[in-house]
Amino acid sequence: MIILDYRDRRPIYEQVVERFQELMATGVLPQNSQLPSVRSLAMELSINPNTIQRAYAELERQGYIYSVKGKGSFVAENSRIQDRERKALLSEWRELTQKARSLGIERQQVQDIIDEIYDEGGDKHD
Repeated sequence: MIILDYRDRRPIYEQVVERFQELMATGVLPQNSQLPSVRSLAMELSINPNTIQRAYAELERQGYIYSVKGKGSFVAENSRIQDRERKALLSEWRELTQKARSLGIERQQVQDIIDEIYDEGGDKHD
């Protein structure tokens, strides 16, 4: 479920947050599903429980999860999560498109790459 990259410069808790966000946005973790307990996930990943607690606190602060006292943490409403992720992605695409244009990359080149990715499911780059 969660794979950590120890060569990544980002803190471990940020990697955990990002991975859970991906799992929720794609629906792998459906709305109201329970997340693993802090202790069990820490043991599974062989990391300090405080790291998982920090990741869960950040996910809750961002509205991805909610806590029920004595029961654990649960995935928040998926439609809001997916909407937030879509808006963030579209904003990134806008910035990348503006950068591509400023670098002289033609519209058709960008469209060809997008078409290739959608048609083949690949991620080849020129």
